[in-house]
Amino acid sequence: MKVVLPDKSELELPDGATGLDAARAIGPKLAEQAVLIRQNGHVQDLRLPLEDGKPIQILTTRDKDDPDALAVLRHSTAHLLAEAVRRLYPGVKIAIGPPIENGFYYDFEFPEPVHESDLERIEAELQREIDDGREWSREEVSTDEARRRFEQEGEPYKVELVDTAEGPISFYTQGDFTDLCRGPHLQNSKPIKAVKLTGLAGAYWRGDVKNQQLTRIYGTAFYDKADLEAYLERLEEAKRRDHRVLGRQLDLFLLNEHSPGSPFWHPKGMVIWNILEDLRRGENAKRGYSEVKTPLLYDVDTYITSGHYENYKDHMFFVSSTEDSEKQFALKPMNCPGHMILFGSDLRSYRDLPFRYAESSTLHRDELAGTLHGLLRVRHITQDDAHLFVAPEQIEDEIFGCLDYAAYLYDLFGLAARFELSTRPEKKLGTDEEWDFTEGALRSALERRGIEYQVNEGDGAFYGPKIDLHMTDVLGRSWQMGTIQLDSQMPKQFGLTYMGADNQEHTPYVIHRALLGSLERFIGILTEHHGGAFPFWLAPVQIRIIPVGEQHAAAAHALAERLGDFRVEVDDSKETVGKRIRNAELEKIPVTIVYGDKESEESLAVRERGGGQSTKSLAELHEFLATL
Repeated sequence: MKVVLPDKSELELPDGATGLDAARAIGPKLAEQAVLIRQNGHVQDLRLPLEDGKPIQILTTRDKDDPDALAVLRHSTAHLLAEAVRRLYPGVKIAIGPPIENGFYYDFEFPEPVHESDLERIEAELQREIDDGREWSREEVSTDEARRRFEQEGEPYKVELVDTAEGPISFYTQGDFTDLCRGPHLQNSKPIKAVKLTGLAGAYWRGDVKNQQLTRIYGTAFYDKADLEAYLERLEEAKRRDHRVLGRQLDLFLLNEHSPGSPFWHPKGMVIWNILEDLRRGENAKRGYSEVKTPLLYDVDTYITSGHYENYKDHMFFVSSTEDSEKQFALKPMNCPGHMILFGSDLRSYRDLPFRYAESSTLHRDELAGTLHGLLRVRHITQDDAHLFVAPEQIEDEIFGCLDYAAYLYDLFGLAARFELSTRPEKKLGTDEEWDFTEGALRSALERRGIEYQVNEGDGAFYGPKIDLHMTDVLGRSWQMGTIQLDSQMPKQFGLTYMGADNQEHTPYVIHRALLGSLERFIGILTEHHGGAFPFWLAPVQIRIIPVGEQHAAAAHALAERLGDFRVEVDDSKETVGKRIRNAELEKIPVTIVYGDKESEESLAVRERGGGQSTKSLAELHEFLATL
């Protein structure tokens, strides 16, 4: 057999050769450092046989920043964690332990409660395993053998996983610990140079609140100690920027268990909200969108027609009418069914197209309680949503328009965008030929615009492929925000047509697009990105004036009126001047003016956020504010 190396050369190997055999054929150093194989674009354990004629890439410890190389390191560390926990806590039952973004976790049912203070002891045992050295071996077993083993060991979660497994069942063993796992794993523990257990959380088995609540231990691991130190520094900075803490400190919003996952917005938070809404409305008007408003509640038949009931019902809130308890309704989780109904309410001509509906409406999604996270994961969602009804020949221009709109918005907020093309999922509406067309249209638009993108196979919506827009914040974290989706299915489901130039009825295509995404999530990300120190144009309070004494209050209020084009507050509370200045700093007010005996419109004591101080006339202050 032969495989193709990254330099396009061919490597001849014996039939049935593994990734590790390929590494050894190239050189012993490569074989020693190898951690993973990419074969034909997919990751694979080194121990598995290669396919004849396929391209391969051998990842090594030198690929320490590669997401797949990090994932295999962290997955192997999760198994070491399970070994350590089983040794320290006899009678513990183990569940699952996958790698995740920035680390790994493992879920356990402990015989006794464990606390954050126990992590140090567990981490020490895990580190001892690494110091002693571990090697991983892989074997495939029958379903009966796997079930029998875990029943004997008293591992009910593993038994359930065996009973629901598809395909071959494999075990990985390190030391005296054997786990059910598909892999991949490292050859040995030598590459694990830095480990840190980062926290505990509760987690229901398989994410179902009806199941047993387990204890989840989070951790992370790296190929290099310096990378761990840098990561921990970023974690500390992320804690300082946590939007949930800043939301209270800056008086932006409230989270309350009376309505979990549904923020209560304070007046200062509404300033930011309304700035985003004004921006959305203004830009939509410039770009030919028509503002609409659709109901929050629809009968279930609507969602059966759209396909959401079959594909999304687990995330929907259902209600019934007191008049007819048999008839079921649902709060809308997205706007598209309502916009389909609107379009279908009248006769349409090709001359009317493109038809651009925009709506910023309340949506509700039944997210699991354990996944809720401040503004970043909520049940009450508001999107800068739009649906564009287009003829086939208009698709590319309209996608160009959406891409240009997205570029404008992300540049405005100083956020870099990364593009991802998500293709057909296994569970989808429509034929492969229809998906070939819609995927090709999105791909062509990206390439003709010269936009670099990655392909996310199988992650499209059930009705169409999509361009997902990811933004990177100041901490280097990537957030999936906007989306541009091309849909040939839902218009057919609702029987939508327009009269073409040929006097025949045609089904329109629909472009679903949200660019900021959820406004709640976007504000949460902005808060963390700026650490609460919003740019001047976005700050809820732009200027605070602090009169030194009661005798200066009238002049301070008069100055506030002269600055009426800005969002100005006067703090004439009974606190000391120093305390009020400190409060302005904690609230991250961009500009503070201290007004005392020496101040006048010709001489104002101006303090900038960050420490800069100067004396400016009112005219000079206006010029200065225009630059912020």
